[in-house]
Amino acid sequence: MFSITVRDHLMVAHSFRGEVFGPAQRLHGATFLVDATFRRAELDDDNIVVDIGLATQELGAVVSELNYRNLDNEPDFANTNTSTEFLAKVIADRLAERIQQGALGDSARDIAGITVTLHESHIAWASYERAL
Repeated sequence: MFSITVRDHLMVAHSFRGEVFGPAQRLHGATFLVDATFRRAELDDDNIVVDIGLATQELGAVVSELNYRNLDNEPDFANTNTSTEFLAKVIADRLAERIQQGALGDSARDIAGITVTLHESHIAWASYERAL
């Protein structure tokens, strides 16, 4: 399996519901490094997984929809704990939609899967992996 990874960053505010979250139940900020890995079994006719420039551009577009937002105020996330794991899935799913719409080029439709990893710090991160 071949893969490429592109990176961006994301800054949000949010709060959580539930005792398990301790002080994070209060409104707080979070800054994430966001890695999106695209996988496919065979390279395309240009011998690439996907155009890195397009992958970077589309990840940036998805991240910009969330960046500098208080997620508690976003209708898409009403009554939802926007955990790191949950946000990784949101980003992966939105990237998958863009691939299916052709935003990463026609050959990108052969991408087998995406993994999105959100790094909370140098010692903690979460990922979501999905097939296409």
